Amino acid sequence: MRNPSEEESILRQLDGAIRQSRAAKLPAAPLLPIIIAVFTVALAVFQEPADVPPWAFPGSPKDSGVVDSTRLNRVPNSRARFTLRQAIDRFAPPEWHPSGHPPMPDVVAHGRKQDLFACAYCHLPNGAGRPENVALAGLPEGYIIAQLADFRSSARRNPLPGWIPGNSMHTVAMSATEADVASAARYFSGLRFTPQVRVIEAARIPRMREAAFVYARIPGKGTEPIGNRIVEGPPDFERHELRDDAMIYVAYVPPGSIKRGRSIATKGTDGLATACITCHGKNLLGIGLVPPLAGRYPTYLFRQLLAFKTGARSTASSQPMWPVVARMSVEDMIAVSAYAATLVPACRSR
Repeated sequence: MRNPSEEESILRQLDGAIRQSRAAKLPAAPLLPIIIAVFTVALAVFQEPADVPPWAFPGSPKDSGVVDSTRLNRVPNSRARFTLRQAIDRFAPPEWHPSGHPPMPDVVAHGRKQDLFACAYCHLPNGAGRPENVALAGLPEGYIIAQLADFRSSARRNPLPGWIPGNSMHTVAMSATEADVASAARYFSGLRFTPQVRVIEAARIPRMREAAFVYARIPGKGTEPIGNRIVEGPPDFERHELRDDAMIYVAYVPPGSIKRGRSIATKGTDGLATACITCHGKNLLGIGLVPPLAGRYPTYLFRQLLAFKTGARSTASSQPMWPVVARMSVEDMIAVSAYAATLVPACRSR
């Protein structure tokens, strides 16, 4: 694990430069890509590529299954209609199922132009999120607030610096006020979390391509070996593009992963001190400010284990995780992520 002191020094300088740019009233529109590019280049200097499997960070080729921006689209069990242009509006994301969640506060529904995207754009109105980000529904309010503070200070970073879904949170966190953060945290923590992923063990899987930060099936192209990966994506890529918050994703994992993950979660890699249940509770439902893991997207969980292992998450609250991940192989992290994703959430311990 790297010593983060040099990284933190440079990141503080970057943050100062960004604030100076804002004070100088540079045009808002070009500021976001500048921020993301600067962080990407700076963090890449410190990244250890061998520690980060690229398959966990699928890219986003510039194509679309919903090419017509004027056609009104629909998704199952919804009377709403949106064009693709409306569905990808970062400041007015679609509400396909408005009865499935309470009224959203303004920061969740709209954000604030230019850099504060609506929370619901990525994390969806019901807080379910998608495999490229976190499901916020049901996370402890204090935990959400703390994570935004860590993103703002760059104590929580993306384990692969060039990956846009992770990098964009730094910009959002720096643009949000304390009132914005409190409002969003209150909203998402109050939502009931329902898992929206199905985990399947398979040695061979449908042939896939990287698209929109997930894996999309290639029709009629047969199968491919899964190897040592989690391959997660939508069964219907068009619904993913339209940001359908009722989508059930599919995560393929190597055979035997769930059983192996259960052993790691309950017994640890080096005794109970490194067992997941010791801090996250029985059935991984979370305890207090320690977040629940049950039913969450396995690729997201895997990336967080990578972040702890590489030092990309370097806060004081991260320290208990360091000895846990120190002995974990990629296979171990795949297994425990897969197992956690299969669990059905219930009442949390408080």
